[in-house]
Amino acid sequence: MRELLMNKTIKMLGVIVALSLFGGCASMGEGSNADKRQNILQMKEQVLTELFKQKPDTRAQLNSAPGYAVFSNANINLIFIAAGTGYGVVKDMKTKQHTYMNMAEGGIGLGLGAKDYRIVMVFHSTQAMNNFIEKGWTFGGNADAAAKAADKGGSVEGEAYYGDVTVYTFTESGLALQATVKGTKFWRDPALN
Repeated sequence: MRELLMNKTIKMLGVIVALSLFGGCASMGEGSNADKRQNILQMKEQVLTELFKQKPDTRAQLNSAPGYAVFSNANINLIFIAAGTGYGVVKDMKTKQHTYMNMAEGGIGLGLGAKDYRIVMVFHSTQAMNNFIEKGWTFGGNADAAAKAADKGGSVEGEAYYGDVTVYTFTESGLALQATVKGTKFWRDPALN
């Protein structure tokens, strides 16, 4: 009986954490819209600098692509529930226009931990970029391990190909071990565009 009560309590805590993550605004927090846009662009530059350092060939790939997106995401996984929120920007390389976006993800699977990670998506066609901006849905599985704080520790980094999109992910910090099936929703930030 005690074990059953403990399991229900843990599951309920997971639901509460997931709901609080989704209930909050996925946007950048406080400050003017101009400040938020500037912070997102600074994050984008920092992430690209790190990506180019780790994978120098990606610089040419981004420069020749119709567009790319960069996202910052915080994710938590408690036993059977995974949830996360984030923000980012899509850059159209032809028009040089930025589209500011939010993201939220939820999933189920085994795992425990929290991590702060970055996503870079390279769009190899204008249609893929426009579909992403307009529809913004992705689905997928995720299995990873991360134990990283500042420059210490390590993580399994990812590179995946989805048709006309190449996706790079890397962990900034966190401690997580998870195998989940999750869905991610990306959408335009109405306040920043």
